Amino acid sequence: MRSSYLLVFLALTTAACQPATTRPALSPLPEAPGSEIRLTVPEATRRLVEALRTDSIPIRTVRLRDGYIESPWFLTRTRHPTGQRPLGPGVVRIRGWADPARPGSTQLSIETVYRPQGDPSLPERELERQVPRDHPVALRVEGALKRLVERFGTPPPPPAEKPAAEPDENGAEE
Repeated sequence: MRSSYLLVFLALTTAACQPATTRPALSPLPEAPGSEIRLTVPEATRRLVEALRTDSIPIRTVRLRDGYIESPWFLTRTRHPTGQRPLGPGVVRIRGWADPARPGSTQLSIETVYRPQGDPSLPERELERQVPRDHPVALRVEGALKRLVERFGTPPPPPAEKPAAEPDENGAEE
């Protein structure tokens, strides 16, 4: 009887723990714009989704706990999801990461990618490129990020370093 309670307890404990993240094993492209804001990771993720949806950018995946968002492939012109093959800058996808920064702050990184070519011999991620900064969707993404920074602010600057103590006449520091 005691062993069956132990098994039930272990099963419930194991089910309650999720050591793995649901965030994909991707990092933002180096060219992806980003900024640090004064919000927690879940709140920054939620606010980012709201800001992008306000700009008519479709968001398909939202993982508040993991600080990750993703859009489907969508048409630049209409900003509607598409089932067509994602080739060229007219079809893009957005991914956003919210990573812990200083206490109470989050580093947001948002990439807007397209595929300049199709090559079945390469992994899909290797085919993706950041759109140019003047791309219409990139301008919307940067605008949304700028509004978040204006509204929630950037973290305070680090404290100024204390000047080194000056030595007295005997060479000892004061």
